[in-house]
Amino acid sequence: MTMAASSPGTKASQVQVDNRRILILYGSETGNSQDLANDLESLAERLHFQTMVCEMNDVELNTLLRYPLIIFIISTTGQGEIPRNALKFWKSLLRKRLPLNCLQLVKFTTFGLGDSSYSKYNWAVRKLHKRLEQLGATEFYPRGEADERHEDGIDGTFLSWSLSLRNHLLREYPLPEGLSPIPPDVQLPPKFTLELIPNMDSADQPMPDRDAQQNGGVSSNSVDHSSAAARPTNGHNTHQTEQPHSQEQIHDTTAALFSHVDTPNPMLLEQELRAERVSATSNAYSARLSEGTAREIPGGIDILDRPNVLRDDPSKYSIEDTSGTKEALPPADLLPIPRSWPAVLRENRRITPTNHWQDVRHLVFEIRAQPTPNRNDLEYFSYVPGDTVVIYPKNFPADVQALIDLMGWQDIADMSFEHRANQQNILYSRPRNCHPLPQSTLRQLLIHNYDITAIPKRTFFQEIAFYTEDATHKERLRDFANPALSDEFYDYTSRPRRSILEVLQDFPSVKIPYEHVPTIFPVIRGREYSIASGGSLLKSAVNPQVTRVELLVALVKYKTVLRKTRQGICSRYLATLSPGTVINVGHKEYDTLEASFCRRPLLAIAPGTGIAPIRAHIWDRRDEPHAGDAVLFFGGRNRNADFYFKTEWERLGVKVFTAFSRDQDEKIYVQDRIREQALVVCDYIDRGAVICICGSSGKMPEAVRTALYDAMVIGKLAPDRETAKEIIRTGNPIWEEVW
Repeated sequence: MTMAASSPGTKASQVQVDNRRILILYGSETGNSQDLANDLESLAERLHFQTMVCEMNDVELNTLLRYPLIIFIISTTGQGEIPRNALKFWKSLLRKRLPLNCLQLVKFTTFGLGDSSYSKYNWAVRKLHKRLEQLGATEFYPRGEADERHEDGIDGTFLSWSLSLRNHLLREYPLPEGLSPIPPDVQLPPKFTLELIPNMDSADQPMPDRDAQQNGGVSSNSVDHSSAAARPTNGHNTHQTEQPHSQEQIHDTTAALFSHVDTPNPMLLEQELRAERVSATSNAYSARLSEGTAREIPGGIDILDRPNVLRDDPSKYSIEDTSGTKEALPPADLLPIPRSWPAVLRENRRITPTNHWQDVRHLVFEIRAQPTPNRNDLEYFSYVPGDTVVIYPKNFPADVQALIDLMGWQDIADMSFEHRANQQNILYSRPRNCHPLPQSTLRQLLIHNYDITAIPKRTFFQEIAFYTEDATHKERLRDFANPALSDEFYDYTSRPRRSILEVLQDFPSVKIPYEHVPTIFPVIRGREYSIASGGSLLKSAVNPQVTRVELLVALVKYKTVLRKTRQGICSRYLATLSPGTVINVGHKEYDTLEASFCRRPLLAIAPGTGIAPIRAHIWDRRDEPHAGDAVLFFGGRNRNADFYFKTEWERLGVKVFTAFSRDQDEKIYVQDRIREQALVVCDYIDRGAVICICGSSGKMPEAVRTALYDAMVIGKLAPDRETAKEIIRTGNPIWEEVW
C-alpha cells in the first residue's frame, strides 16, 4: 500500500510549505518595534510561514536575497534618525558602490512607528522604504505608519494594517490544498523556555560556597552566588572582591532543627530553610554546619545558628512593630549587561517640596575610568549634551513573592534555571536584552529580568488564556485579546494602568508553567534619562579618573480612575536608592548638537524637566571662548516648587523668561511668553540662533513652534506663519528632545 506522505501531490504541498518563508527585521530604541515584529511573527506562523525575526544589525545585505518576503518594522528616533540597532544595516544600504539593481529579487513591505509631535514624523521608515526601492527591491504590500499620538496608540494603525496584510498573504500566497491557517485557540510553540539546571538532590551533598569566586566553569559541587558587583560588566576589571572561605561546608541535615522553638512541622521548616540558604539573595550562612566544622569557626554553633533563630518567627524577637514599615528592597546584584558601567550614586535629593504633587529628584552619579582589556591605559565614561543614561530597574521582592504564590512556584522559586531556545534557526539563546545572573534562580529572573508590573499587551491575554481551565476566565481573556473589542481592552488595561501582576490576580485560575516565563513576561527594559550636566560639571573635584553624571528625574507616581496608586517601575526603584549604592548604567549617544552650535546664540524653550539637556548644553557653552548669548523660556506650575536650577541662570549669563501656570488665576504657558517677547525672539532668530525645544511630547512641541512663527509675524520678521517656518528651516538649526 502506498502511503499518502509519499504521493506526488503531498510532496508538492510540502515543497509549497517549505518555500513559505518570511524574514522580519526590526529597528527599535524602546522595544515597541520588537513587540510588533513578534506579533507579525505569530501572524505569519499561523499561516504556515517559516519565520525569522531579528534586529536589522544582525543581518547582511546578501541575507535579504534568501527570503521570498521581508517585513521591516522601524521606529524613528531623535530628529528623524535610524535606531542604533538598525544603524549598521542602514549604512550598508548607503554604500556608494552598491549596484542600483542589487536588491531586485527582494520583495518587501515596511511599517513605521513615530510620534507626530516631532517635526520629522516617521522619517526613518520613509528613508528606508525609499532606499530599498532605489536598490531595485519591490514593495509587495503598501507601507504602514503608526502615530503614538493616536487615541488608540500604535494599535490605532497597526491592527488594521496587520489584518489587511494577513488577508493579502492568504490571497497572494494561498495554502496548499488540505492545509488551513492555525486558529487562535491553538497555542504556538514557545521560542524560549526555562529549564532547571541539574542541582543537588541529596541533603548530604556539599552546600554551595556562597562566598567563593568562580574563575572558570561551575563545578558539580559549587554554584557561583558571589555578588555580581565583583564581575566585570563592561569587559573591564572591577575593584570589588570577596574573600572565599577555606573550609568546605558540609550540611548537617538535622542540626538546623535544634535551635528552633515552637516548630509544629520541623521537616517542612527545614525544607524552607534549605531553599533559603541556597538562594543567592539570602544573607544567611549555610548553618548549621557539622560539629567538627563549627569548632573551627569563631563563635561556633551559636554564631552559625543565629540566622536560623531569627528565621523562626521574627515577631518573637523584634523590639519594634515592623508591620507596615519599609518593604524589602531589590538586591544589589549587578547584571552582566553589555556595554554598561558601574556607577556610584552620590546624591539622590528631592528638589520639590514634600507637599508638592510631584517628586522630582536630582541624582548625581560617579563613574570611574576602567582599564581597557588589551592595554594599560584607561577608558573614561564620556558624553555630550543630548546623550542619555540608561538605568535598569528591578522588581521588588514582595511583588515577585506575590506572583510566585499565585502561580504555585514556591517549590522551585529558588532553584537555578537556564534559558533554552527551541528553534534551530534562532540567532539568540534567550530573549533579546535579557541578561540574567549566572545560575539565576527563578526568583532572581523575576526580580532582575522579567517585567511583571508592565501594562500587558494584547498578546499577553491571548497567551495566558491557554493556562486556565475556567471557561468564564478563558472567554474573558480572549475577549481582551480580540482586536474587534479594543475599547474593552483599553478600558481594562491602559485607562486604569492595570499591571500584569494585577491581571493575574484578577484571574487566579491562570497557572502559568514556569517553563513558559520567557513567552509570557516581557523583558525589563532600561529607561533613558537625558543627562543634565555638561562642561566643568563632568569633572570630579576629588578624582580626575571619575566622570560625574547628573540627572533631573520626575518620578512617576499617580492615582488612577480606580483610586489606586501607580508608580513606574524605574521611578519606584530610583526612589529607594541610597547614596553609596552601585548600579549599572548604559549610555546612548545622539548626534543632535554640533560643537559649532556653542558659538551661535541660543533660543531655548523647556517646560519642566525638559530643562535637563538644555542645562547640559549651557554648561558646555561656558568652555567655548566665543559662545553666543542665550535666552531661556522656562515653564512650570509654581515658581516656588518647579523652578529647577533657578540659582544658576544668572551666574551662567542666561536671560530667563518664566511661565508658571498655577501662580495666577489665568494659566500662562511658555508659548504665551514667547508671543509676549516677540521682539526678543525675532532678534535671536534673525541672528541665526540655535533653537532648542525640550520637554514632554504631545501638544507642547507643536504649540511652541506655532508660537515662534506667531512671534516672528508680530515682530515683523515674517508676513505669515508659512514664511516664518521657511525662515527657521533655512537659517536656524532646531534641536528637539521630547519624550
